Amino acid sequence: MTTANRPLRTVRHSLVLARRSLAKTKRNPGPIVNGVVSPALFLVLFLYLFGRPVAGSTGDYLQYLFPGILVMGAALSGLVSTGTNINVDLKNGVTDRFRSMPISRLAPLLGSVLADLVRYLLAVALLFVLGVALGFRTGGGAGAALGAAGLAVLFGFCLSWVTVLFGVLVKDAGAVLAFSFITFLPLQLGTSLATPTGSLPGWLSAWAGVNPVTHVMDACRALLNGTPVDGAVTTTLAWCAALFAVFCPLAVRAYGRAQ
Repeated sequence: MTTANRPLRTVRHSLVLARRSLAKTKRNPGPIVNGVVSPALFLVLFLYLFGRPVAGSTGDYLQYLFPGILVMGAALSGLVSTGTNINVDLKNGVTDRFRSMPISRLAPLLGSVLADLVRYLLAVALLFVLGVALGFRTGGGAGAALGAAGLAVLFGFCLSWVTVLFGVLVKDAGAVLAFSFITFLPLQLGTSLATPTGSLPGWLSAWAGVNPVTHVMDACRALLNGTPVDGAVTTTLAWCAALFAVFCPLAVRAYGRAQ
């Protein structure tokens, strides 16, 4: 096998293992139902709980809230499954089986994350259908809507490498979920999701200002509502690159040691 063929070999093996992960999801749809349906429930609950108090009407609030829920959906759909699936494979000896096969060391991890891309797309598609049914209208056109969806999915993909690292390092699947929720709840809710950061208490506003999820939500909000993007997209892409550059090598290295 030449060096030039190795990336293609890794991609081919990863796609095969992604199909395996999706086949497992068909037999156990709980995680995908949770990951896809939960953001839709958040959208409806937040809209009717906070719509009138925050924006004066649910229609105006939907235009503000929807981009934040879109980002939350892309992140949640991977959060609930990626690390747990990898942890279960390690405990059940599936990883040992992979080690005995001539496949790339990265393929089992990348395959699981690629399978999550399908979950991200399902979550985003369902949210757009629900948002339009509730009255959401994009002011930036179809291209901007696709750009916002792509940005949310890209961020979810890069963020999922954090849960991959948890899945490799933590000994128990339940603990993986606990660590993931403890880490991601402040990331998801300490943001501009439900209200502008300027209206938050001082300490929470300061946290939301540096929180990468806030930048993703602001970028998607600007794209979907047709307002100036400023540097939000650039900042989001920088965060995506940083998350991937830091946590993907750490996860692969920890996975190699776990074997």
